[in-house]
Amino acid sequence: MLLNFVGKNIELTESLKEIAEKKFSRLDKYFSEEVETRIVFSTIKEEQTVEATIFLPKTIIRAEETTDDMYSSMDNAVDALARQIRKHKTRLKRRYQNNETIRFDEFVDKEPVKEESEHKIVKRKNFELNPMNEEEAILQMDLLNHNFFVFLDGDTDGVSIVYKRKDGNYGKIEV
Repeated sequence: MLLNFVGKNIELTESLKEIAEKKFSRLDKYFSEEVETRIVFSTIKEEQTVEATIFLPKTIIRAEETTDDMYSSMDNAVDALARQIRKHKTRLKRRYQNNETIRFDEFVDKEPVKEESEHKIVKRKNFELNPMNEEEAILQMDLLNHNFFVFLDGDTDGVSIVYKRKDGNYGKIEV
């Protein structure tokens, strides 16, 4: 794994980086080639957060964990990534063998827009909608650990949204 470390409100020491390399090396067995991983360490008040993002070809796997100890957060993030990879192993393997990968481009962050109102937009994201089927969209949503995912439905050529319901099932909104 090619690890890129980022610190927010924390100074990244060599020992922290070495421990992170050791802990995240547990995930090397899941990948046949070097994959880029971005690890963000942040501290807000007493909360220690580790956010790890693995960039696969046209796929992103992400986990974010917060505890009162940075090392515990790191352990939890590695465990969460390993669970996601194992859970989706067969789906990912089938897509890579058939050259049918999940289509997903990086989000492009823009500057927040300042408006004078009660509700403020504090962050905007732009991304290209790529055609995929419902199963691919649900897989991508789960890999990102989000509650919803917007995609271009390959069957209908329309914009659709899949979302996770409170009962654990999924819903789909067709626009």
